[in-house]
Amino acid sequence: MNPLALADAGTAALLLDLQSLGLRLEDSEVGVTGRRGGAGPSDHKAVNFAGRTVMIPIATASACDSPFVAGKPDQHGISEIRRDGVVVSHIEFPRQPRFYDLKTEDGIAYSQIATLHSSDVLATTLLQSCIRYGNRKTACQFCAIGLSLAAGNTILRKTPKQLAEVAKAAVELDGVKHMVMTTGTPNLTDRGAAILCESAQAVKAAVDLPIQGQCEPPDEDLWFQRMKACGIDSLGMHLEAVTPEVRARIMPGKAGLTMARYMDAFDAAVAVFGRGQVSTYILAGLGDTAEAILEVSQHLIAKGVYPFVVPFVPITGTPLENHPAPTPAFMAQILPTLGAMLKQARLLSQDIKAGCAKCGACSALASYEV
Repeated sequence: MNPLALADAGTAALLLDLQSLGLRLEDSEVGVTGRRGGAGPSDHKAVNFAGRTVMIPIATASACDSPFVAGKPDQHGISEIRRDGVVVSHIEFPRQPRFYDLKTEDGIAYSQIATLHSSDVLATTLLQSCIRYGNRKTACQFCAIGLSLAAGNTILRKTPKQLAEVAKAAVELDGVKHMVMTTGTPNLTDRGAAILCESAQAVKAAVDLPIQGQCEPPDEDLWFQRMKACGIDSLGMHLEAVTPEVRARIMPGKAGLTMARYMDAFDAAVAVFGRGQVSTYILAGLGDTAEAILEVSQHLIAKGVYPFVVPFVPITGTPLENHPAPTPAFMAQILPTLGAMLKQARLLSQDIKAGCAKCGACSALASYEV
């Protein structure tokens, strides 16, 4: 059985509700410090729920109106989740990681270089900027990469030395099991593959830690071999949306990389990293129909690519901050069917060496792989 799977269908459905609708907290300071803006799961908080750690929106507009409320933890650290005053489940909050207390030799907080996702995943954005971000005609409307930088919560460029230092500490102090390296797109040639290579090589020289690299498809497929040789174990190339009209509307610049180019790049990447070690993020709720997401997912699975479908979370400060999150009913049209497809194909999140889909905290998808 997949260790990320939840005990029963009702518990999986509750997780789906929480990740779509969000959660209000009576004690907002509990657990690992949340993050506003930036790449990755922003405006979320990690919680231990039904035997696994998941990310739940707590600072979005929809979360502020959520019917779910988490009470203050009791003396054992357990919080009740209530809906309309009725207790429906219990959660715990992971502790603040020890490596957050440290600074580099040049005085930069480790938490500005990399952050803890879920309970055992180290994540970093190598370059906290993107060639498209400053122009709303080209920027992805959901992107918040510049917000955490403007708030002083991170630094613009993490050096290989800094990343190696933080990764080693996170493994030794907090038992981190794998690492995600993503990046803003720095150019229209390698599209971030070069800085992924130098960063992964430095981390692997310091600590034995599986790494997922994330970037747009580079201009030359040779980069896949280079990334693999430098220590990247799995690769994420994220579609976000799957139909041309939604891609053009939501991410007008990135849509210049056609679906055809992505599909060719997936084939080339799977040939290097192996079946199941290439994945793509798909944000449900941006306008694609459930049928369109499942159709593209089926095509990806046939290629050996894991389609990691997550509910879109509108981040405060972005053009889509008031865009509605997908309803639980919409996610229920996708995840059970997709989970069955993945199971049939034996393309499971637990077999991925590193990355977002292996972590699975931002989606209930893994709960349906059993």
